[in-house]
Amino acid sequence: MNHSTKLSHESNALPGRMNTVRTTRSISSHRNRKTLWCYAFITPQLIMFLVFTLYPIVMSYVYSFFRWNGYGPLEGFIGFDNFVETIYDPVFWNAFKNNFIFMVSLVAVQVPLALVLAIILNAHWLKGSAAYRAIYFLPVVTTTAVVGLVMRFIFGAYKGLVNEVLLKLGLIEKPVDWIGSIDTALLIVIIVGIWKSFGMNMIYWLAGLQSLPKEIYEAARVDGANTLQQFRYITVPLLMPVGSVILLLSAVNALHVFDLVKAMTEGGPAFATDMVDLYIYRYAFSSAGEARVGFASAAGIFYGIAVLVISLILGALVKMTGGKSTQGH
Repeated sequence: MNHSTKLSHESNALPGRMNTVRTTRSISSHRNRKTLWCYAFITPQLIMFLVFTLYPIVMSYVYSFFRWNGYGPLEGFIGFDNFVETIYDPVFWNAFKNNFIFMVSLVAVQVPLALVLAIILNAHWLKGSAAYRAIYFLPVVTTTAVVGLVMRFIFGAYKGLVNEVLLKLGLIEKPVDWIGSIDTALLIVIIVGIWKSFGMNMIYWLAGLQSLPKEIYEAARVDGANTLQQFRYITVPLLMPVGSVILLLSAVNALHVFDLVKAMTEGGPAFATDMVDLYIYRYAFSSAGEARVGFASAAGIFYGIAVLVISLILGALVKMTGGKSTQGH
């Protein structure tokens, strides 16, 4: 009787076990199909990354050791000669200097002004702040090449908008070639660059401001702190980590300004607005004489290392600033 009872219980439990096994297999099969679909969607992006990003990066290191024009078989191994020529080329260092001046000027002017504007746009008393944000952010999403071409007409020597306005106001006696003059060309590029990317930093600052706890400001107002004191003792210390990241992003992005300069000045006049990206482009895709892809690759690697060093230095400063801010808080 006990043996038959045990068999009866096992026979009754068998369908339940079979259902559990079927359910487990169904879940496993569903997960496998889901995983396969994930790989299917990732594969095109992975192929694009390998073909158009990773492969060119790897091959640029290979090309840098050859005297190669980009056509035919890869031959003419010269070792580090391209790197040595880059180091001793004054035109390269002139472009590097212009890049550095552009970066420092953009960060020094744009970052604090964007903070001031973000504070104004974040104020509760401002009506239509969403519309103002869209207006200031519009240049960011505008094609840089189009902006450069439009600015060439605005700052044109003859019948340019700037010259027309200044002439009517009596501030100048004759048209000024803003872009064609060595003294003013880089300044105009910097001004346009600040205007073009101003809205991005404004959005970053706005995101940081809106993440600050309102209770702290309410407590400060109860204690009698005015607006300036709240900004100095609450807003600035709490925004230091965010501001450090904004500073880092602005500096790194400002080191690559190829499209704007190409459209506005093409590096002229007399290399006054030349940038390293444009310098590399001229040698890689030269329209006058034979292209030097190997030399352009070496210059690009050298500049990439310089940008990496600058980024690491700024990153260390960001970390130090964030740590001090956290300790102070």
